[in-house]
Amino acid sequence: MARRLYSFALIGLLFASVHPGHATETGATAHSGHGVAVDQSLPASTQAFMEANDVMHRDMAITYTGNADVDFLLGMIPHHQGAVDMARIVLEHGTDPEVRKLAEAVIAAQTVEIEWMQERLRVLGH
Repeated sequence: MARRLYSFALIGLLFASVHPGHATETGATAHSGHGVAVDQSLPASTQAFMEANDVMHRDMAITYTGNADVDFLLGMIPHHQGAVDMARIVLEHGTDPEVRKLAEAVIAAQTVEIEWMQERLRVLGH
């Protein structure tokens, strides 16, 4: 399974607007087995963005190899996957045709880039 990764700047702004202070311990449940409490009163899209952000940051915490090329690719793959995941959330919950168009473009472009980076890691012996 592809590692979670890179986000497009505009989509990243969506995450920046989701303040981590919205996660609560009281009246919340853990999501996706990550042990992060999410306030269930938040909109479904916000909960999904928070979870995607959590997964992306967790997966970006790579074990560094000392090889700048390999380390860059290992970090960028989950960063790009994070953008793809956020774009899918927009397609599920968003309504603005222009934002949806951007989300579709992000999915198309970054999926190809993820595949390229994974292949490059194989070529580099990692």
